[in-house]
Order: sequence, then structure tokens, then C-alpha cells
Amino acid sequence: MSLAWIWIGVIVLAIVIEVLTDQLISIWFVPGAIVAIVMDFFEASPIAQCLALFLVSIAGIILAKTVLSKYLSRATCKTNIDAIIGEKCVVTERVDNFAGCGQAKIKGQIWSVRSVNDDDVYECGEVLKIVAIEGVKLICKK
Repeated sequence: MSLAWIWIGVIVLAIVIEVLTDQLISIWFVPGAIVAIVMDFFEASPIAQCLALFLVSIAGIILAKTVLSKYLSRATCKTNIDAIIGEKCVVTERVDNFAGCGQAKIKGQIWSVRSVNDDDVYECGEVLKIVAIEGVKLICKK
């Protein structure tokens, strides 16, 4: 019994599913089904055809994942607010969490500042490192 029509059905179904989604998963059954059709032409057993379909499809998924991740996982560039985390700022107004005051200048802009530890107090002119941003306040430490 020839399974070629079943493998053609697998190809059509995989293409239809791939068109309807954006995951690049079902397309990998196409090469597996093509290998199964060739094996069917040479009268390989149905079990061998199914195994070939499975192994070629899995190999395609793994190969694509490794190759694509190598080229698509470029280092992300910090933009907007995230770009200042890790930068240094200069205190322009005494930073005291208990008093609720504190400002610093970074890249020409004045920001409200709070220290990481509530016990830390910083005076004007001190240089702090920005470790986080909470709302519109920079969270800094020495």
C-alpha cells in the first residue's frame, strides 16, 4: 500500500498551518514528508517512512533554531530610559530618603533621586551610580 498520498496530505496541511501561523514549526514537516515520499517510491516500510518523517522534521527544527538564533540574537541596544541604568550622575540637591528630597544631573537632565538604602544620605557634588528607575525617580548608590 502506497503512503505517498498521505505524505502529500501532510505537506499540504503543514503549508496551510504555516500560512495561518507565524511560528515556523509546521513547515519542517514538509522536508520530512518529501523524504517519506521518496522512501515510499523505493518501497520502504511504513514504519521506516514514519520514522524518516519524524527524524527529518526534528532535525530541521533543531538546525533552524541553532542557525537562526545565531543570526537573530544580536545584542540588544538599550534605548530611552534603560540606557541610563548603570550610568553615573552628580547630586545637585541633597539625597535623603527620609526627608523625601534629592536630585541629580545626568546627561544634562535633572532627575529626582532616591538612594538604594534608606540610611544613605548623599551631599551635593557626589557622584552616584544609577542602579534602577522607579517611576520618575532614579535609584542610586555610591
